[in-house]
Amino acid sequence: MVAASQKGLMTPPGMGFVFFNARADAARDTANCVTAYWDWRPRVDADQLYLYFFGTAPTHHLYGLRNALDMLMEEGLEGVYQRHSVLARMVWAAGGIWASDGPLEFNIADPAARSTAVTTFLMPLAETADLRAWTEANTGVTLGLGIGFGEAPGAPATGHFRIGHMGHVNPQMVFGALGSVDAALKALSLTKANGAMDAAAKVLAEAAP
Repeated sequence: MVAASQKGLMTPPGMGFVFFNARADAARDTANCVTAYWDWRPRVDADQLYLYFFGTAPTHHLYGLRNALDMLMEEGLEGVYQRHSVLARMVWAAGGIWASDGPLEFNIADPAARSTAVTTFLMPLAETADLRAWTEANTGVTLGLGIGFGEAPGAPATGHFRIGHMGHVNPQMVFGALGSVDAALKALSLTKANGAMDAAAKVLAEAAP
């Protein structure tokens, strides 16, 4: 498994992690090409610090990661998972209202199959671009679109944006993102449905101790 330092670990992009078991390690012996840079084995028990990174250590990332892990451990993993779940359900509650009237829909229709880390919404390409432009200009919120959004030849006609609810994210941040999207959808006449923010607030109210 390959992971990275941003998002859930709240550290700037630039540091990667590889997790592998004995079976994956054994596969290395029969691989057609193993370069020094991508070889996992020397990273496991390096006798010099630079060999863990095959170069200069990402010092500032390591300090940031240490602080991020301390924050997560202070909250406790179960607390982190619970917070992510509540924030996700807030987004899903608002999204359900939006999807009831208009072109917006969930990328994953079945709530049981959705991730509590990030939620992706689908809309026609032009409307997605308009939505992002409106939130940027009027609320200072930049919606996360797909990489190469609308640029690749033969790109699909469906656009998408995502709202993350993991890492250093709290209810007021989620309310800010949801409120921005809600206002944009109404300003652009992409939905007439009301109650998205109330639905999100209800989730939080019922989950609060």
